[in-house]
Amino acid sequence: MKICRYVVRDAASGSASPRYGLIEGENVIEISGAPWGPWSRGSRSTRLDDVQLLAPAEPTKIVCIGRNYAAHAAEMGNEVPKEPLMFLKPPSSIIGPEEAIVLPKYSQRVEHEGELALVIGRRCSQLGDAEDALSFVVGYTCLNDVTARDLQKSDVQFTRGKGFDTFCPVGPYIETALDPSNVLVEAHVNGARRQSGVTSLMIYPPAFLVRWISRMMTLMPGDIIATGTPAGVGPLVAGDTVVVTIGGVGVLRNPVQAPA
Repeated sequence: MKICRYVVRDAASGSASPRYGLIEGENVIEISGAPWGPWSRGSRSTRLDDVQLLAPAEPTKIVCIGRNYAAHAAEMGNEVPKEPLMFLKPPSSIIGPEEAIVLPKYSQRVEHEGELALVIGRRCSQLGDAEDALSFVVGYTCLNDVTARDLQKSDVQFTRGKGFDTFCPVGPYIETALDPSNVLVEAHVNGARRQSGVTSLMIYPPAFLVRWISRMMTLMPGDIIATGTPAGVGPLVAGDTVVVTIGGVGVLRNPVQAPA
C-alpha cells in the first residue's frame, strides 16, 4: 500500500489543504485521517497528475544515523562506530518531492546522502530485545540527508551542517509492504549514479535502530528514522537535479537552487 500526503493542484476545487490518500494506479483515493491513526477509505478520487505530492509525514523529530555503512565511514576517513551514531534534523528542514534544495550562503560544500527512511506508526519507548520493533513502523520512504559538509567538519557536531531549511527531502510516499533487510539504495545527480548500496550492508539494521532509539527517546507516530547512507556522497551545485531511489519504495527527485 502506498500512502501519500498531497494537495489538489486546482485550489478552486476547495481541496487546497493537505490530506492523506492511497495511491492506486493513476489515482489518489482520499482517506479520512493520518495513516498512524484511525482512518477510513473515502469516496473522493483524484488523478495523480492533478495533485502535488508533499512530504508524506509531519514528524515531531527526524532521527538520523551516521556512518551506518562501512564503506561510507571509510570514504569519510572515519572508523565504524561502536554504537549507532545518532543525531537529529529539525522538522523545519523537510521538503517534499520536486521541491528545491536551496544552497545556503554559509556553506561552500553541500552534499547529497540518499537513505532509506522508516516512518513510525505507533508510539514506542524502551523496546525490549524480544519485541517486534518493525511492528511499530507504518512504512518506508526515501530521504536525502543533505549536508553542508564543510560546516559539519568545522563544527564537529552535526546540527548546523544538517539542519538548514530544505535539507531533508522526503517522499514521494510511504510504502507499507516492504522487507527493509535487503533493498537497493541509490542516488543520481543529473542522471549519473553516485551512490549504490544495499541495506543488508548496514552495520545496524532497521529493527535494531528502532529498539536502540526508543531507549533514548520516545518515538511518536509520524516520526522519521533515517537509517544512514551508502558510499558515494558528493557535491551539489545550483542547477543540479538529485534523485534518490529505493528499491520497492519509489523515486524522490529534487532540483537544487542557489540562495535567494
